[in-house]
Amino acid sequence: MSELGFQYLISTVIYSVHGFALFVGALYTIEKITRFSDSRKVVDEGNSAVAIVVASIVIAMGIIISSAIH
Repeated sequence: MSELGFQYLISTVIYSVHGFALFVGALYTIEKITRFSDSRKVVDEGNSAVAIVVASIVIAMGIIISSAIH
């Protein structure tokens, strides 16, 4: 633990929480922008095309937030 330093550990936790909050906020925004409920389309209707689009958005946002943090 002394090699890493407590300061680096705390900053990692802070950036992780910040990135997760941005991620959840972006998902919420996408849900509100679209004219239909993404979760209802995927879960209730079994629309795999919407699931693939949402998954690609999730992956893209994760990559963007990860590169912004580094």
